[in-house]
Parts: sequence; C-alpha cells; structure tokens
Amino acid sequence: MSQDRATAPKSKPLRAAATDARVSAIALAVIMLYAAMLFGGYFQHLWILDAAGHPVVNDFIVFWVAAHLALKGAALAAYDAHRQHMAELAAIGHTYRQVLGWSYPPLFLLIVILPAQLPYVSAFLLWCGVTLALYALTIAAIAKRATAFMIACAMPWALVEFMLGQNGFLTAAVIGMALLQLEKRPIVGGLLLGFLSYKPQFGILFPLALAAGGYWRAFGWAAFGTLVWNGLAAAVFGFESYVAFFHALSNAADTHLVRSDLGWNKLQSVYGLVRELGAPATAAWAMQALVSATAALAVIVVWKSRNTAFELKAALLPIAILLATPYVLYYDAPVLAVAGAFLFRHRGFDRFELSLMAATAPFLLSPFLPGFAVVPGALVASVAMGFIAIRRLQAQPAYNFAYAG
Repeated sequence: MSQDRATAPKSKPLRAAATDARVSAIALAVIMLYAAMLFGGYFQHLWILDAAGHPVVNDFIVFWVAAHLALKGAALAAYDAHRQHMAELAAIGHTYRQVLGWSYPPLFLLIVILPAQLPYVSAFLLWCGVTLALYALTIAAIAKRATAFMIACAMPWALVEFMLGQNGFLTAAVIGMALLQLEKRPIVGGLLLGFLSYKPQFGILFPLALAAGGYWRAFGWAAFGTLVWNGLAAAVFGFESYVAFFHALSNAADTHLVRSDLGWNKLQSVYGLVRELGAPATAAWAMQALVSATAALAVIVVWKSRNTAFELKAALLPIAILLATPYVLYYDAPVLAVAGAFLFRHRGFDRFELSLMAATAPFLLSPFLPGFAVVPGALVASVAMGFIAIRRLQAQPAYNFAYAG
C-alpha cells in the first residue's frame, strides 16, 4: 500500500508526458501534410512561382514590390494604387484584374525591406519561416509547454499563412510577447505594443486594457515606442509617406468595407457576416458597433479587476481585439493562438472546452472546404474562445476593482 502511495504522484507527470507525445505526433503528421501540400503546389507551379518562373499572385508580392519601391527611393509610389499595380505587373510578368494595394504604415516598410534584399523565392521562404518561428516560440513560451510549438505550427491558419506569405504570424508574436512581458518587463512590453502600430486596428483595445489595469509604465512606453518606431520610419522614408499612408488607408477602407472587392465572406468580422447575409451597411455598422462596444467594456471590466488572474485578462484581450475590428481576415487568426496559450497557462482545458474547440475545427478549415467557404471561420473560433474565457471568468471570485499599480 505504501509503495502504491509512493508511485501515485509520479503517474500524473507520466500521463502528461504520454499525452504530450501523442499530441506532438499528431501535430507532426499534420505539419508534414502541410509541407507535402506546399511542395506539391510549388512543383505544380501553383505556389510562389508559376510555370514561367514569375511570382504567383498572392499577398507577399505586395510586400516585396512595395519594399523594392522603397529601396529605390520611391516609397510614395507604393501608396499610389496605379504605380504599385504597375510594379506588381512588372514583377509578375502578366496582367491580372485584382488591384492589390499597399495600405500599411511606413513602419511596415522598414520590416519588409529586410527580406526584400533577397531574390523572391528566398525572400518568401525567409519571411514565412522566420515569422512562423517567432509565432510558435511565443506560443510555447506563453503555454510553458514545448508541445505548444508543434500545435501552433499545425493549426489550419499556418498553412494559409504559408500560402499567402502574410503577416499574421508576426502580429501574433508581437501581441503574445507584449502580453508575456507586461507584468515583469513593462518597458519591453510597451515598446512591443508601440511596434504593433504597423497594424493599428489590432492595437485599439490595448490603451483601454493598460489604463484599466493601471499598467501606466507600459502605457507610457507604448506611447513612446509608437512615436519612436514611426518617427524612425518617417526619417527613413520621409514624413510625406505618412500623408500618403492615410490617403491610401481611406481608399482601402472604401475598397474593403464599402464595396468589398474581396467579397464580404472574406471579412472575419460581425460587419462582414451581416453584409454577407444581405443586410445594408447601416445595419452592419450598428451590429459591429454593438459588438465592439461590448468587447471594449469587457476588456475594461476584466482588466480593472484585481481578483482576475492575469492569464485570463491576457486571453480575453486578443479575442476582444478580433471581435472589435470590422477589418479582420483569416490570415489574422494566429492571434487566437495567443488567447489559447494564455488559457492553457491558466489551467488545462477541460472536456467541455476541448469539445467546443473541436466543434469549431470545420469552420477553421473553411478556406479549404467548399461547403464552409462562406462561413467566417475565424469569427466562429473567436466567439468560441470568448465563451471559454467568459466561462472561466465566471468561476473567479467576485470582482474587486483596483489598479495594478
């Protein structure tokens, strides 16, 4: 009997190790499947390069062309839809109808000019590989579990990121690392949040969270970082580049939120869903405003509570960000991995939570399943993750509002 008692405590770590091994094996199989699909697409001239050796039309070509314009001293041309499009045509070697404009702040030009120093294929693979590593390492660091690295790489959005060459990995890494550093290293966390200004719609709720929680040092450093990072970009590309950016941003809002040249189903927001269902813009904006206000209020209430675990606060914020912005696309979904990692850091997922996440899997696979193509999978997953976070918050002690100091 005493021997059984001595060995009992060891059984739980052993079971956890066995579970991690099984999960890692499944994740590795999924990753290998993704790799096979990408290699197959490459050799069939459907991914990165076409049969003529020209870049395939995807999102990364926009980054690469804009960066090359900036390297030639013509950063302002990237914000001119016609000149950017002509440069893309020259790189791709054939015409195409869709106009892939550049509407990122000049700060993002500073980032993408680094891989643009290389030939296109090398630049594409370097961009995807480095940002994937940053994202997966961040998720593993938050979850405090090495297995989380493999899980992060096996999520459906990882394949989409590699297909498009987008910046979702980088955005998730910046948000995750900023939240991870917030309590012990507010200077680092604040500077990272300032860096996030390359994607301004994803920073809209951070000031509310920091102010409600009393993280004033991080708040100040975030404001300082925003000025410094963008000031550096303005010094490199000229202050006129920011004037051009705001003009291009206005055009992009008209393209994606008024006319929706991409299609309403591509927007992973309440606004996009309501428009896809045929409602007029006023109704869609009203619904989006209601959801955005609710998300902002939830962030203020939760972050102001002294009795709420920081892991739950950090999990709720990325979810609220995705729900609050009307312009969110599927490639932004890696931010949900940050929320999931903080939820796991809080405690392991129970059966109900695992079942709910499993139920969202078909929706996360929506880019690859014709029957689900019209369903905003990232929105469904955001709602499901939000439900899990709220369910856990309800189990917390009664809220006691006080600043973190």
